[in-house]
Amino acid sequence: MSKVVLVTGGSTGIGKAICEFLSAKGFSVYGTSRNPDNYPDLSFPLLPLDVTQNDSISNCIALLLQKESRIDVLVNNAGSGITGPLEETPEVEMKRNFETNFFGPINLIKSVLPQMRLQNSGLIINVTSIAGYMGLPYRGIYSASKGALNYITEAFRLEIKDFNIKMCNLAPGDFATNIAAGRYHAPIKEDSPYAATYKAVLKDIDAHVDSGSDPVLMAKAVHRLIHIENPKVHYKVGTFMQKFSVLLKAILPSKTYEKLLERHYKL
Repeated sequence: MSKVVLVTGGSTGIGKAICEFLSAKGFSVYGTSRNPDNYPDLSFPLLPLDVTQNDSISNCIALLLQKESRIDVLVNNAGSGITGPLEETPEVEMKRNFETNFFGPINLIKSVLPQMRLQNSGLIINVTSIAGYMGLPYRGIYSASKGALNYITEAFRLEIKDFNIKMCNLAPGDFATNIAAGRYHAPIKEDSPYAATYKAVLKDIDAHVDSGSDPVLMAKAVHRLIHIENPKVHYKVGTFMQKFSVLLKAILPSKTYEKLLERHYKL
């Protein structure tokens, strides 16, 4: 019997790559989208889901269980980007980002845990970000929301270990997706004290996404995780320097690492 996999945010980008790859490997894969009818030509089914709405989450999981009677893997992939000077980013946008990147995944986890306990098995993969391991300039809210999901995963693992349910983080670096199109950008205000540096950093961020890695690398990483009996808590997918930056933060004095970030972003 093929494993049943639910991938949130499965209509485009990394989520779509994961769905296509796992489908080709014989898994029963379901992606999600707020508007599934907008994607009629996919090779896998999409379920309607808005991760910021609890009723939508409940309905999605109920529909999946109606179709398959089980869920073996949840990939919490749906997320949104946000950029801007912290001083000038509207609070409503900060909260909206946390609703998508933090509370949404938590509520999905809570929705699948009862079924996974009944099965005495399950795997939950939270797609975080290498940016979640450090506070990046003009991406502070994004770093914070993904970092919060990192730590929640560590706590969840300890609480669910007796139920034979596994959970881990999978942190991507820069990938060639359309994330920039859906990202909230605080407007560049010409009279802002941050205008010049924010404009330069935003250009650099977009350039890294445009030249990013193939999302199929994330799909292959998810496929490998599904076959690991006891996954560790943190995994990273990206270039050598992206992954090395996390190690450097752990071993370097904080001021030294801060200087490296200043130099990288030309601050």
